[in-house]
Order: sequence, then structure tokens, then C-alpha cells
Amino acid sequence: MTHRFHPLSGRDFEFVAYRQNWGEDRVHLHDENGELFSLPAGWTDVAAADPFVVIADGRCPFTTGGLLALADLIDRLRSQRGSDEAVRRIMP
Repeated sequence: MTHRFHPLSGRDFEFVAYRQNWGEDRVHLHDENGELFSLPAGWTDVAAADPFVVIADGRCPFTTGGLLALADLIDRLRSQRGSDEAVRRIMP
């Protein structure tokens, strides 16, 4: 486990499989009790490190893909009927 903020960070597990599930690459592992679980492949050393993450070295918490996805979400929320009015009503 290489994800630095995950509680299992730094621990080793028995590798079982690498597949795409739920729209993302996932690694299936066995824990110390033999229980099967899965994690995003990017949280392990199975997947190559994201070049942006390597170059940014913790200086930027956002990736280009993440920011584009956020912009898309904002556009979709704005296009919903009445969303602008609802936002204005709750603003102080």
C-alpha cells in the first residue's frame, strides 16, 4: 500500500489479481487473515506512478483530470433547472 494517507499505508499484502472493476483499475489482495479485498490500483505499487504526482511532489493536490471533472460537474449542476436560484437563496 503506497497511498500515504490510507491507514494501511506501508503494509504488504498477498497479490491476487489486477482488473478493471467499477470503472477503475483495481488490485485484489488477501489480508493477513486470508480475506479478499480490493483497492484502486493507483494506491499500490502495481500501477506506475502518475507523472504529474511525481513532478508535483505534494505541492499541488489537484490533477488536470480532477479539475476538468470538477468543471464538468459544475457545468452539469448549473444546467439543472432552478440550481442557480437555489444557490442564491442559501447564500448569506
